[in-house]
Amino acid sequence: MDSGKVVHRRKPDIPVSRPRASDENQQVSAKSLELGMVIRLLEDPLTANLKERHLFVLKKLLKRNQIGFLLKELKGIAKILNICAEKVKDHPEYVPILCEALNICSLPFLKEKASDELNYAQDVVEFLSHMGCLMRVSDAEVRQQIVASVQSFYSCVAPKQLLDGLQPTSPGYRLQLLERSDLPQTLLLSMAALENQPAIKLQLLQTLQILSSSSDLNCVLILNARGAETICLHMNEPDPSGQVLFRSSEILWNLLERGNKEEVTAQLSSMECVLSLKEAFFTGFGRSDHQLTNELLIIVALIAENPNSLLIESSFAKDLVVLATFPELKTLNPLVRNLKFNFSNEDLKTKKLLLNLLVLLSRDFAALQLFKEERLMPALLTLMKPSTASSERRSGSRHWSSTQQEELQLQALTILATIAPLMLEEYVSCQGIACLLLLLDWCVRKDALFGHSSHGTGGRGSKTAQMFHCIRVLRSVTSLCEDSVNQDLCDQGIINQLLGILMQMEASPDEEDVVTLEIKLDIQLILSLLCESDMHRKELFGSEGVEMVLHFLRKGSDRFYSGLGHNKLILSTVDCVWSCIVGCYTTEDYFLAKEGVSLLLDLLISSPRCVHCNILATLLELCDNPNALPHVLSWRGDGGQTAPGLLLQLWREEEEELQVSRNQHGGIADPQRPLLSLHQQDDTKLSFPADAQSPAVLELSENLRSKIYSIFCKIGFHDLPGLSTKHYVTLSIVRRYLDFKVGEAWEEISRELSLDGVRPISPDDEALSTICKITEDTASRVVAEQNSILEQRAKEELSEEELMYTEMKSHWKQRELTAKSWDRYVSKTSNYEILKEVRAQRESSRPKPKHEGAAVHPTEHFIGQVMAVESTDAQGPAGVKLMLTRAPIKTAGQDAVGATTQDPEYFSTVSVKD
Repeated sequence: MDSGKVVHRRKPDIPVSRPRASDENQQVSAKSLELGMVIRLLEDPLTANLKERHLFVLKKLLKRNQIGFLLKELKGIAKILNICAEKVKDHPEYVPILCEALNICSLPFLKEKASDELNYAQDVVEFLSHMGCLMRVSDAEVRQQIVASVQSFYSCVAPKQLLDGLQPTSPGYRLQLLERSDLPQTLLLSMAALENQPAIKLQLLQTLQILSSSSDLNCVLILNARGAETICLHMNEPDPSGQVLFRSSEILWNLLERGNKEEVTAQLSSMECVLSLKEAFFTGFGRSDHQLTNELLIIVALIAENPNSLLIESSFAKDLVVLATFPELKTLNPLVRNLKFNFSNEDLKTKKLLLNLLVLLSRDFAALQLFKEERLMPALLTLMKPSTASSERRSGSRHWSSTQQEELQLQALTILATIAPLMLEEYVSCQGIACLLLLLDWCVRKDALFGHSSHGTGGRGSKTAQMFHCIRVLRSVTSLCEDSVNQDLCDQGIINQLLGILMQMEASPDEEDVVTLEIKLDIQLILSLLCESDMHRKELFGSEGVEMVLHFLRKGSDRFYSGLGHNKLILSTVDCVWSCIVGCYTTEDYFLAKEGVSLLLDLLISSPRCVHCNILATLLELCDNPNALPHVLSWRGDGGQTAPGLLLQLWREEEEELQVSRNQHGGIADPQRPLLSLHQQDDTKLSFPADAQSPAVLELSENLRSKIYSIFCKIGFHDLPGLSTKHYVTLSIVRRYLDFKVGEAWEEISRELSLDGVRPISPDDEALSTICKITEDTASRVVAEQNSILEQRAKEELSEEELMYTEMKSHWKQRELTAKSWDRYVSKTSNYEILKEVRAQRESSRPKPKHEGAAVHPTEHFIGQVMAVESTDAQGPAGVKLMLTRAPIKTAGQDAVGATTQDPEYFSTVSVKD
């Protein structure tokens, strides 16, 4: 009766239990089986406990979908799987259903239309997220199937035979949507529930390794769930297979390579993670698993770059330093007491990683004390010694091969270049300077068989790499400018030794490469650091050093843009002149005698603009020596260019670069702003804080004008050779540069006071106004001077033009007279009547002599020729004085036989009139 009532109250569309239910269900067609009905069957309170019916319907559903789930049904399938997961807790019979459904998930999803992939994308994302949540089911078979299904996403699973109208989704469709789901994060978080299921945990780590190696987005999702920290904290759990540690390190590597490295290192920098890594490292070290050990060392090195890491506090750093000094130092530390190296290539890699870690640890000053306690400096100095000494020390015992020894030697030198300046006292007390100089001496000998290292170039027998790193250590030590250390180096003859090495390298027939150029550059920088502030060391630099500098100056700047480093070498050479030569009259005079100033000027005219500042500063310092001024003024460049002309040309180019307001002739265009650049004009409306440098003063060091002005103050502003009108216009500005700059600074003060709303007291305000007025008046006088120079030049050009026309007129007159004389001569020789007339005219015009014995002189005609020209202040042709010569012209009445040649007669200066 009660049962009947229940039947009458049920909803008609919900399957109910009847006496012959099994027979009716067998009649249910698979096509009529709807997901909604299945869900209601599982959820409805009236049918929730019908387990057998549930299992039957679910098996039918899975049988219908054995070739794959339809995209449009995934939402319902996900709900069914969640219901089954809840029922598994009390009814393990649902486990096979879940496993079979998850197995079907490994097949590609199916679509009926091409648009289904887009329309049901969100359903797929939610389905994958729900799939990951099934890891909450404690049954090992279900978890294993979930992990296996996710792994199958990344393998090519061939779809089974499909029904008509169904197609599998594209291969990358599911993987793209997986990156938008919570599946990677859920799988990661489920690791905490797998402590008692090591086999599934290993399989899960393999899955996470696949996920992290295939997609950057997956790495981001894992890191958002603090995946690096989670993996690290579980990597040392009991593992019968011995694979968990390896898989965990691989996942960490993938996260470092494809994820955010800073985020990974930040997660691994906690004390718990560092201790976990320490345990994992020594586990791998004890197993002699070199690959695992080296991977963990690289991860630790990346953690060491994080300033917040706790490597030192965890004592992990101390253990690593002890390992780094083995086997060079004998120690009773239990960590290495029974440790033996096979000196294999794997041991070499581990050793180099340990040494590299020292450089990263040195960024923390707390590590320096640790280095002292573990005697790191003696170990590094032992490694850097030449292999011959090392072989003698280790005779009769196993040791590194020559190739391995070279690798470690170069590694030790690289570390010393970083650590020696930080531990200078320790370095000196361990005789580091003497060891370094001995190694440098060994590098220039020809009896070693090194040179096959990846750290340097050259073949066997070359020690370029060792020399490069040795010089680099010297540079890092001398750059501290510690007087005692530098003096010790000089006392041991480092200056002459470096000069000899440098010139020996220059004499080598080998072609220059980046390494050799770096060595030359470092040597010059070391010499500059040693000699800059010590007169005695400049004397030790001497003629040999001057010859070295001259040699590099003669090479010029042709290869400035070669890309090998010649640009830096040019700058270091100029710096050598500044630091090692300037200031010592002995070396200065030798430099001047060898035409060093001419070489600097040649370099100035041929080098790019970026080098001009250094060269001009060096020339300025040299001009303090009186003997340098004649060399500057006597220099001639291509086309007869002089040093003053070159400096003025650089001034004009600099002002063009700064966009200073100038007229077409290079003169001052705005007397109120005679020097102001365009950038400074833009800042005129800005007020700067009190602790900021004044733009007017700061500008002095940012361009060449102050240096050019200072050089002119040395060589003078008058009687300079090789200057044109354009140069004189620019020179008038240069001469007043300091006045303009002082006025500019005062004007800046006045402007800033006005912008800040500060009114000076009346006397100060009047003084400021007067100073600004004086500056403007000075600029106006310079403008007038420039106009006068231009007008004078215009007059000179006009005078030259008039002189040219006058000379042309004289030449034409002379040609006319000559032609006329020739015509008359021809006429009287060809016509006798004309000859008689000419003779009669001559006799009638001849004056009678006062005395009978007086000689009769014939009338003579003359032709003038311009010999010299002088200009006067008069306007027009009257202002030109000419020096002429005259020569007699024979007339027709003169006897040809009795004619005599007469020398030209010079007469006094005359003015040419119209």
